[in-house]
Amino acid sequence: MSGHSKWSTIKHKKAALDAKRGKAWSKLARAVTVAAKTGGGNPADNPRLRLAIDKAKGANMPKDTVEKAIKKGTGELAAESYEDVLYEGYAPGGVAIMCRAVTDNRNRTAAEIKKIFERSGGNLGSTNCVAFQFHQKGVLVVSTDKVGEDRVLEVALEAGADDVSTSELIHEVVCRPEIFESVRQALTDAGIPLESADISMVSDTQVTLDLDTARKVMRLVDALEEHDDVDAVYSNSDVPDNVIAQMSKD
Repeated sequence: MSGHSKWSTIKHKKAALDAKRGKAWSKLARAVTVAAKTGGGNPADNPRLRLAIDKAKGANMPKDTVEKAIKKGTGELAAESYEDVLYEGYAPGGVAIMCRAVTDNRNRTAAEIKKIFERSGGNLGSTNCVAFQFHQKGVLVVSTDKVGEDRVLEVALEAGADDVSTSELIHEVVCRPEIFESVRQALTDAGIPLESADISMVSDTQVTLDLDTARKVMRLVDALEEHDDVDAVYSNSDVPDNVIAQMSKD
């Protein structure tokens, strides 16, 4: 089970995302702009843009804000010059961390990300120190209290998904990035509500965390996600259900 999915589960339980809507909108708009800049302004031909727009809609971002962000990316409106940057390092317990940022000042962001790692008991590493462990995958999460495992398994595998794993809290569907949209559509058409759906970085190997280490890792992940430039954080942590349950009470 991927660590990022379980971190997200804790966050949904705490409703942390809703408490930070303004900052979330700013990040989502920036993601839309960069996606349009790198792949064009037509979501039908640009999967990254389509996903960014879906996330923006999911956060109830106004339509005109999304459209302005697209126009900034295509050059129709003036915009800051943003670039994608990938940071890699280690959290407590030897957990591998990948952090994707969208920044207009690479040097500033690097210095700030380094401080976050160090203050949280981790360390920022060099290029490809952990990236080789991760592969791009489509990851779709369904709450176990919404639908049973057999139904998710049936629909997901028929749509071409690679794997479905179930814990006490979630069903996690993993698929190739190129069929992500078709798998998501199949689940939606089947009436299966999604907790989240994203193109993510998934590690082949997992580090199982105890409660103390999980808390330390989550503090680092939270601090990174709080940063204005950070778009996504991935880890190779495996958080057992009993640890998730305890953390949800914190």
